Amino acid sequence: MHSFHDWQPGTKQEETGFVWRPEFFRLSRIEDQHRVSELMETERPEVIDRLRPQLQEMIKAKHAGIRFSPEELSAAVDEYLGSTPISFHGVWVYYPWRKKLVHLLDEEDFIFVRTNRNRNKITAEEQKRLSEKSIGVIGLSVGQSIALTLAMERSCGEIRIADFDTLELSNLNRIRAGVFQLGLPKWVITAREIAEIDPYLRVVCYPEGITEENIERFLWDGGKLDILVDECDSLNIKILAREKARLHGIPVVMDTSDRGLLDVERFDLEPDRPILHGLAEGLDYSRLQGLSDQEKIPAVLKIVGYETMSERLKASLQEVGKSIMTWPQLASSVSLGAAVGADVCRRISLGQFTGSGRYFVDMEEIVSDRQENLV
Repeated sequence: MHSFHDWQPGTKQEETGFVWRPEFFRLSRIEDQHRVSELMETERPEVIDRLRPQLQEMIKAKHAGIRFSPEELSAAVDEYLGSTPISFHGVWVYYPWRKKLVHLLDEEDFIFVRTNRNRNKITAEEQKRLSEKSIGVIGLSVGQSIALTLAMERSCGEIRIADFDTLELSNLNRIRAGVFQLGLPKWVITAREIAEIDPYLRVVCYPEGITEENIERFLWDGGKLDILVDECDSLNIKILAREKARLHGIPVVMDTSDRGLLDVERFDLEPDRPILHGLAEGLDYSRLQGLSDQEKIPAVLKIVGYETMSERLKASLQEVGKSIMTWPQLASSVSLGAAVGADVCRRISLGQFTGSGRYFVDMEEIVSDRQENLV
């Protein structure tokens, strides 16, 4: 069995009882031929061999100024393949949870083609720099959308994810998943989907979520984290994560899914910056641990800011523990937060944004009946 990135920090795959990494095979290797034959007999996977169209895309992308006829493009692929059977080119990737065996380009060519439509909003040089970045995401409700957006855009080379919770039916109003995944850990769902988008992207999992015992490993194992994205519900972990991020000079990004609110704390540039812009002053990490959602509300109001909340969130918070279970989040707000959060992470990584502060991308303000329609 061959797997890219065999060594991983975080929790080992076999320790979790879940498979989230695909297996890689090269049919030019005898041992891999045997393993694939065994798979075909025992697992009977669906075989998806679309390597030739991928090669066509690669050739067109590498010669963007040439207009190939179908015959010319086919000939160019044949020339590239030479006398080696096409099955020996690239890699075969097996997804055990899907029972699918997929034929893909090698890593460098795969990344080149998959990110080709980024250019030149992201240049080739910038894409290379981003591939060297590590981004950690704590909390995989809003965090799942941010992690998947980062993966699709390939704004980093490694994503570390942490969440201890499992998928419930009420999560499906905002988490990208299916009903057949109910009961699965959120980190498994996220890691698998990233692998299905890009099996070469390094994913490191912390199934227990973030704790006092593992926060240092999350920030440092495999190299220092470049950006921390905080989307967890635990207020004590929000405080702890920022204390550690400030200590190590790691910027923190947080989306709140209300009025497009995004918080950016550049502890890498401002090592003495107050946590949460000073709004967390007086909040004790140890006292916040184990509070119910209703008991968290005063701290939430202090951190998020009652005056800047949407009117509907203000009203909803008064009903937590009465007519509703917890504070609401909408898929549209979560998706907006993923876009804004991923955009800011990319610009931080490329040195194109150096600010700290609280930013609103409030769609009800930006797109409203109060705005003049210029069309």
